[in-house]
Amino acid sequence: MIQIRQIEFGTPEYDEAVNLRYEVLRRPLGLEYTPEQLAAEYSEIHLAAFDSAGRLVGYLNLSPLANGYVKMRQVAVAPWMQGKGVGSKMVQESERLAKELGFNMMTLHAREQAMPFYLKMSYKVFGDRFEEVSIPHFRMEKKLE
Repeated sequence: MIQIRQIEFGTPEYDEAVNLRYEVLRRPLGLEYTPEQLAAEYSEIHLAAFDSAGRLVGYLNLSPLANGYVKMRQVAVAPWMQGKGVGSKMVQESERLAKELGFNMMTLHAREQAMPFYLKMSYKVFGDRFEEVSIPHFRMEKKLE
């Protein structure tokens, strides 16, 4: 059973989420998080997934933008939990929460290999492929209904 809940910036759970993100998203690319990058997350909405043993197994954050948009960022699922529905549950919960908070459009930059996942979740591609953190990405959006 997976539980998704909001966590607070600067807490031990947040630190654990940064470690998970590093292992899944940054380390394979030879990249680190800078203190400035992490400090910029202070005002973002942090969601984490926990397994039945209480272990943090997934994370994403939401960055409020203008005109009813919110950006989903830093989606990471522990390698041993990938393919088990954790990512889908986190995305669904982030959409529910964003809508509850008054946002009507979710946007994200999907890594090329993650595109099929987001397409399955009804996201649409906008624009051409671009590079971010040294790898191909696509901008994707979904209207929150």
